[in-house]
Amino acid sequence: MKKDQKMGQRAEDLYGDIIHLPHFEPKNHKRMSLNKRAAQFAPFAALTGYGDAIIEASRFTEKNIDLSEDASDQMDRMIVHLQEEIERGKEPEISMVCFLPDDKKDGRNFMEVTGRVKKIDAYDRALIFQDGQRILIKNIVNMDKA
Repeated sequence: MKKDQKMGQRAEDLYGDIIHLPHFEPKNHKRMSLNKRAAQFAPFAALTGYGDAIIEASRFTEKNIDLSEDASDQMDRMIVHLQEEIERGKEPEISMVCFLPDDKKDGRNFMEVTGRVKKIDAYDRALIFQDGQRILIKNIVNMDKA
């Protein structure tokens, strides 16, 4: 006899009493769907959120730039000029480059903002735009009339 026939015969000898029985059907439970059965073998992510944390950590932010004394004086003159225009009833349009604090990590994001200045908050030292956006003067790097 061939080897496969010996194996088949042996299985028949060992399991002959159960090998031809019908497949077991549970009486108290429905059969599990193929999707649920497949889910049992899906990869397990032991560190949920770890991939997102890696991406967030690798996101680039920059440090705030300290203005030179001359640039700071020029910025102050520009703010005074804006305040004078606002007092005359105008809403001057400006374009500026500023750093905005990052909500999720230490550092800041570089951003260009263009809009009409509605008010200058002297107490908080902030520019308030028509659209309600509020930018602290200390975060402004460069400002020009638009």
